[in-house]
Amino acid sequence: MGHINPTLSLGAALLERGHRVAWISLDPSLAARLPKGGELLPVQYDQDDVAKKNSEQYLDQITKKNVSGIESIKFLYEEVLVPLNRFMFDGIITILQEFKPDVIINDHQLFAGAIAACRLQIPYATSVTAPAAIKMMEDLPGIHEWEIRQIVALQQELGIPGDTSVATSDALTLVYTSKRFFGDMSLPDHYKFVGPVIQNRQVTNSFDWERFHKMDQHPRVLVSIGTTFDHAYKKEFFGKVIEALGNEPVSVIVVSDKALFEEWPDNFLVEEKVPQLELLPYLDAVVCHGGHNTVCETLSHGLPLVVIPIAYDQSHVAGRVIQAESGVRLNYKRFRALHLKSAVWDVLSNPAYRAAAQRIRQSFEQAGGAATAIDLLEKLSAPGSGMAFHRNRFYH
Repeated sequence: MGHINPTLSLGAALLERGHRVAWISLDPSLAARLPKGGELLPVQYDQDDVAKKNSEQYLDQITKKNVSGIESIKFLYEEVLVPLNRFMFDGIITILQEFKPDVIINDHQLFAGAIAACRLQIPYATSVTAPAAIKMMEDLPGIHEWEIRQIVALQQELGIPGDTSVATSDALTLVYTSKRFFGDMSLPDHYKFVGPVIQNRQVTNSFDWERFHKMDQHPRVLVSIGTTFDHAYKKEFFGKVIEALGNEPVSVIVVSDKALFEEWPDNFLVEEKVPQLELLPYLDAVVCHGGHNTVCETLSHGLPLVVIPIAYDQSHVAGRVIQAESGVRLNYKRFRALHLKSAVWDVLSNPAYRAAAQRIRQSFEQAGGAATAIDLLEKLSAPGSGMAFHRNRFYH
């Protein structure tokens, strides 16, 4: 869901300006999260019961796969991204031919959208929700080149010749962070750092606000390690959280399955889902796995972090938090409850972390957010751009 979230805010802003906006997805439940007026265009395939069961088993295996470091990147491309993009491509082509968008906005990991845009000669912009993918060009060039080879091989399979990746648009690539938080790197002008785009999102999950407001312990800390991972180690992780913060003079909001333990400490509020953006103004710190959206949403509220990266781009994001001096990093495989307790109280009691988080917040605000992104998208679709369009339609 993290890759969808920024497009929900972009879509809401585009709709407010009178554009028609639609999302292509495999997930029918996305319809409930779309802004008013947004359209869901589901990719659908005829599947018999056996094929459907196999797909469900595959997705279950994906969520339970325990990978980290470089292995997680290899797994992500070979077992998730390339099969997913191959599977969605024909459906995307069919939908685009019917919807006839003026501009396509593809997620940088859903490169089937970019390949389809090239096949149909439709202008496209790219939405980068994990800026580590860009930084990898400089930090891990060998890994980046390997990723490009996977994408190019799929492009060639789907009818795009040549050995240049089209996954990111050379007309407009939107990066949802500030240049200050991203770090130094020379990039072409079409990379635009617009900051986090977090406004105007629908809240669909319930939350025990009454219990939350009755929790009289201050400060308040959110603990979340994302929705991607569903392994046995979650119990071990949250066991350390309980040992570290249980019965401490702090209110702890935990994003987890309540059934993970028979009992949770009295100062814990445990919910499987939380309205994170609505909750952040009431918090004092966040403990997370280093997911880019969670980190940027936290820093957008000027809050310090404790980051415990597990896999994929999370180590890079955690490194940016440390570089920005806005939090403390722990090693997922080696940290103990005592380390977590110390880190939480460190970011809560040392005002330097909050001050640093506030500086990043200011850089996000200066980047412009949704308004800047929409201006750039409208320029991409304007007649003066050298492209002829009828009424503006955007596909995410």
